[in-house]
Amino acid sequence: MHRFHHMGMHREQRARHGFGWGERGPHGFGRSGRRERVFEQGDLRLLLLQLIAEKPRHGYELIKAVEDSVGGAYSPSPGVVYPTLTLLEDLGYARPTEEGGKKLYTITPEGQAQLDSQAEALAELKGRVDQAAAASRGRDAPQLVRAMENLKTALRLRLTRGPLSDAQVEALAAALDAAAKAVEQA
Repeated sequence: MHRFHHMGMHREQRARHGFGWGERGPHGFGRSGRRERVFEQGDLRLLLLQLIAEKPRHGYELIKAVEDSVGGAYSPSPGVVYPTLTLLEDLGYARPTEEGGKKLYTITPEGQAQLDSQAEALAELKGRVDQAAAASRGRDAPQLVRAMENLKTALRLRLTRGPLSDAQVEALAAALDAAAKAVEQA
């Protein structure tokens, strides 16, 4: 299996793996036409170190914590997170301990010193992460996905029950138009 961390990837690889976010989603472009990034080189490493400093975490917990921090707009793959955790371990910034067959990462004094020395970069990163979270808020909300699927399923089931009369077609169109209007006004 090919292992890498995001700092060694080419720009195209980083984009494919979700490291560029702009106004139009994870890989969109901003008003200037250039890619606006939340995670620049080294940022994921810094964010993971910060999350470990908050409390010891497993790799999977870190993936979920990153996803939560950006409002679901990005979820790092295990192929990015685990090599980054290995790098933090190699640098002496994090220490894994075995717990139930999984590695639980804790910050070391050296890691805390590194985090303290990067306070300005971390504050700037937090601002970009918060902005990305605000921009994506609600886009993938489970309630909205469920509701959209319910509507699609209900319409499909109704259409497969048999032919519709003119009155039924009008009623369905009116219901869909009313739903669209309610969504636009929400």
